[in-house]
Amino acid sequence: MVMKRLWFLFFTGMIAVGAVFAQNEMQTVATVRLTRTEPITVKQLQNEVALMEAQAKRPLTVDEKNQVLEALINQRLVLQAAERDRITVSDGELTQQIDRLRDSLAQTMGRRPTEAEFTQTIRSQYNLDMPSFREQVRRQLIMERYLTSKKEDLLKSATAPTVAEIQNFYDLNKSSLVRPDTVRLSIIQVPSGDDKAKAKSLADSLAREIGTDPAKFDEVSLRQGREAGFVAGDAGYLPKNPQGEQAVGAEVLRTAFSLEQGQVSGVIEGPRGYQILKVTESYKQKQLTLDDVIDLDSKMTVRQYINAGLSQNKQISLLTQAQQELYDELRKGDPFTIDKRYLPW
Repeated sequence: MVMKRLWFLFFTGMIAVGAVFAQNEMQTVATVRLTRTEPITVKQLQNEVALMEAQAKRPLTVDEKNQVLEALINQRLVLQAAERDRITVSDGELTQQIDRLRDSLAQTMGRRPTEAEFTQTIRSQYNLDMPSFREQVRRQLIMERYLTSKKEDLLKSATAPTVAEIQNFYDLNKSSLVRPDTVRLSIIQVPSGDDKAKAKSLADSLAREIGTDPAKFDEVSLRQGREAGFVAGDAGYLPKNPQGEQAVGAEVLRTAFSLEQGQVSGVIEGPRGYQILKVTESYKQKQLTLDDVIDLDSKMTVRQYINAGLSQNKQISLLTQAQQELYDELRKGDPFTIDKRYLPW
């Protein structure tokens, strides 16, 4: 009987402990009441902190956790103000925004993601299911629309970078504005597949046919396809730096920079098969001037690159200023309270 009683007390005690934890999670750590009373619970705060920690890949400091709470309060204030002023986002606008996110993922993947892949990406990055993610995006769009409606003049007040600002940025960052030795490659790739010996035999046959003739390389490349057993085309620009080596491997990098423009390589074995290279463009390392091309793909000059970066910085600065002004205005009169007894740290 004693043992049974002890087990009963232990079991009921565990239930009581669980109830206390559940109760604590539902305690209100802050209350926002701009237009209506809206609690922020311990659980909501913990979930937001956990999301921030997952994205930062480290525990947040106490100050950072307090900043998360302040951000939640600001969010609720803006949403209540937007609701009061009848700022809304339609289902169609919400779907368009999510489709833009889907298109961005497609660029990363090289193809349009399936619904399952997109849902999994959202879950892994935001720890949200799709209905919750849609609601989060809706809230974000409403907040952006409300901010624009209240701070439109400030947000549009950005001025273009001056000649002096561009020159000053260039002078301060000149040491990093160096283009490394760079080549542009055309490539013939013979995938290993399930028969490595067969792939090697095909690559050797193509190399013998091409020899050192760049025109023959182009002619052979035109036969590429599934039936031919190889693919060919422009491989883009390859810099001679650690990033380039990581992208293509040490052997391909070494071979590419041993060739002059127009020269063709022999067969190179890589992790995914066999390759034959042709260098179509070649650039020596250079200290870039303002009017030199910094991005060989887009042909953007250093001047254009700096102008775009400075313009973006100005926009970000104005956005930060507009947000802070809006928060300060909405916080007048202290339309919120924080119960520090329930801060979970």
